[in-house]
Amino acid sequence: MSRTRDFRNLSFSPERIDRCGRYIGSNLYWKFYAVENTFRIVLNSVLTAQLGVDWWDLAVDPEVARRSRRFRSSYTAWPRHANPGQHDIHLLFLSDLTDIMRMNSHIFVPVLPDVDQWIATLEAIRIPRNLVGHMNFPNAHDLATIDNAYSLLPRLLSSLAAGHVPISIPR
Repeated sequence: MSRTRDFRNLSFSPERIDRCGRYIGSNLYWKFYAVENTFRIVLNSVLTAQLGVDWWDLAVDPEVARRSRRFRSSYTAWPRHANPGQHDIHLLFLSDLTDIMRMNSHIFVPVLPDVDQWIATLEAIRIPRNLVGHMNFPNAHDLATIDNAYSLLPRLLSSLAAGHVPISIPR
């Protein structure tokens, strides 16, 4: 089986662009989807358990909350498009999720004693995620970073279970 290579380093061919797109979609993007959404669930679960259902108002920086409201307004202005979810956490960037965890790390420590390592894991995938999200081809280091973050998700969810934190999916 041939290795998919970055089409930009080769002569132009629509097939090469398609091949790269299929590779990124089927081998990488779904991992980012799983990591980001799992972290949204972890944030929501821990903060709901510790602060209550109104945790957003207590735990999120006001500027992040304002940006989220702006994004919500743009979605509302175009109702034909899919709704990103009712909870504002669905409108945040990966860096925002990391900041929420960092700013509230004292709340996470009882459930995730290695919260700093989880923050570092999120920070490590931020640049590869942006590369892929902006249709760039990751290098070997980026691929390993993505795979590592994804492989840690079962351990993250086990920590919630061990801490008796019920899974709470933000709607």
